[in-house]
Amino acid sequence: MIHKDLVIIGGGSAGLAAALEAKKQGIEDIIILERENTLGGILQQCIHNGFGLHTFKEQLSGPEYAQRFIDEVINEKIEYKLNTFVSKITADKKVYYTNQKEGAVCIQAKAIINATGCIERSAGAIQLEGARVSGIMSAGVAQKYMNIEGYMIGRKVFILGSGDIGLIMARRCKLEGAEVLGVAEIMPYSNGLNRNIVQCLNDFDIPLYLSHTVKKVIGKDRVEKIVITKVNDKMEYIGGSEIEFECDTLILSVGLIPYNSLLENAGVKLNLKTKGIDVDNNYQGSIEGIFSCGNALHVHDLVDFVTKEAIIAAQGAAKYIKNQIKVDSKYYNCVPKNGISYIVPQKFSLDDVNDIEFKFRVNKPFDVCKIIIKNDDKIIKTINKLYLLPAEMEVVKVNKDLFVDKFDNLSIEVEE
Repeated sequence: MIHKDLVIIGGGSAGLAAALEAKKQGIEDIIILERENTLGGILQQCIHNGFGLHTFKEQLSGPEYAQRFIDEVINEKIEYKLNTFVSKITADKKVYYTNQKEGAVCIQAKAIINATGCIERSAGAIQLEGARVSGIMSAGVAQKYMNIEGYMIGRKVFILGSGDIGLIMARRCKLEGAEVLGVAEIMPYSNGLNRNIVQCLNDFDIPLYLSHTVKKVIGKDRVEKIVITKVNDKMEYIGGSEIEFECDTLILSVGLIPYNSLLENAGVKLNLKTKGIDVDNNYQGSIEGIFSCGNALHVHDLVDFVTKEAIIAAQGAAKYIKNQIKVDSKYYNCVPKNGISYIVPQKFSLDDVNDIEFKFRVNKPFDVCKIIIKNDDKIIKTINKLYLLPAEMEVVKVNKDLFVDKFDNLSIEVEE
């Protein structure tokens, strides 16, 4: 059995940033386990720009952003293994992996950071009706085919779902000469960032059909037609609203799910809303010494936020390895209330902190509103907002000095 201070599962933006921060915190015995044949994760296929505005104060493509961290990892001589599949972790922090060179290996870790990212929802997951033919693919798969493999995925394309990757692929297909017939979104609002709606749809005159979904896929060997229909507020089809499109490709951008089967099987408590794990302000889960960050914890809209979150998780893991996390700390619960879908972290301690950062999403769009943060029933902070959108993650900091009275729960809500 191999012994390591810190095992990081996943070599994408979260895993790389976590490894570098752990090294800065004095942790030397680190290993990154990555299942792909290169570091960088999903960023390697995101060739559009817009990455790094917060972290580096400039616009970078996904591969450029990833390479800066890869170069640092190499310069710091942090160990990593590629083409390595982690099959199991246990509550006592054993990590089992396999690869072609070593076969089956077990590592006993002092701490683990899970940075496995997320997976895309499939046609089966949304119970897509109609034929299962060639030409139906997720937005991430389409992106990989075009940007990594160099294949043209189709000539007449329709996109279901207005997630950011779907919007970006609408523009990508258009730039490569495909006819993009439209984007359908089942919700009455887009699930993508506003800048992507403007730059990827409006600038290319690609129509967005809100409160619409694909009712049927028609085709024998490959997609030939799709039928979309309007839906009501109960997500039921509205008769007579069907629109038929002749197309050869249907791209699905219907949501991302944090990948947490390893942690779930280890017995770490999952959060039903985020599909990640419940964490404290060190991003430690319900089992001591197991941490999570990035899209494995909850879905982010900016990679810069992933990096920042990975740094916090690495700092927490370093404190745990050094026995600097108090085992008898008093923890307070975070409760999402009116208008709030979820809050991360789900609990926090006031030990050894000055500011506590909370991330959350609203469950519907709001115009001209207030974010209200309370200790039990006492308001401790109010933030005025011109708007709030489910597609955009909100981040607020609360100073420790605001927690002056005894309380049990912190809550966040929206007031219109």
